[in-house]
Amino acid sequence: MTHWLGEYAGDIIWVGIGVAILVAYHLYLAVCARRDPLCIIQGVNRTTRRVWVQHIMADPGLGILAVQTLRNSTMAATFLASTSVLLIMGVLTLSGQADRIAENWHHLNPIGSRHPGLWELKLLVLLADLLVAFFSFTLSIRFYNHAGYQLTLPQALRPPVVAPEQVARHLNRAGHLYSIGMRAYYIAVPLVFWLFGPHLMAGASLVVVIFLYYMDRVVPDSGAD
Repeated sequence: MTHWLGEYAGDIIWVGIGVAILVAYHLYLAVCARRDPLCIIQGVNRTTRRVWVQHIMADPGLGILAVQTLRNSTMAATFLASTSVLLIMGVLTLSGQADRIAENWHHLNPIGSRHPGLWELKLLVLLADLLVAFFSFTLSIRFYNHAGYQLTLPQALRPPVVAPEQVARHLNRAGHLYSIGMRAYYIAVPLVFWLFGPHLMAGASLVVVIFLYYMDRVVPDSGAD
């Protein structure tokens, strides 16, 4: 037991710090969104999509605009899902060369363990993160496709279940899944740095959280020109 703690203590401490930073930030976002949904950009986007759906479905002449907008969103999600597949293949390639690569990559790892089994665990966690990104983007495409058909239905032919509120719910699900996929990409950055050392993973987590803070928050209008 003592030997095990001595071997993995550096990874446990520093990776724990990195995970705590990421979890604390997302808990902060959840609390902020509960108090005021419009304090973060995700809440603003949800409200905007709901209003946009009502506007589009109230005017049949805006059908082309709806299709073009959803096409852009679908193409972006498709590109990112394809990128996830390429990254997954890259991680699987690394896993087949773990013994040779781990020795070279650990020159910047004076704190963490160099055990080959831990290296494989790092790759497995990174692979799981990229799989989350892949499935999130593909499910996002699915909901974008559903919303595309529902948005362009003439009002006289709409079933009761294809109300603007229901369509907005589909579109917001697509946007939420797209956001989860992007979060998985952002979290992949600290996981990649973990391959070089746990202290680098903690530092990368802090940098990512600072970046996300400025991306997620909604800055009030100061009234300046």
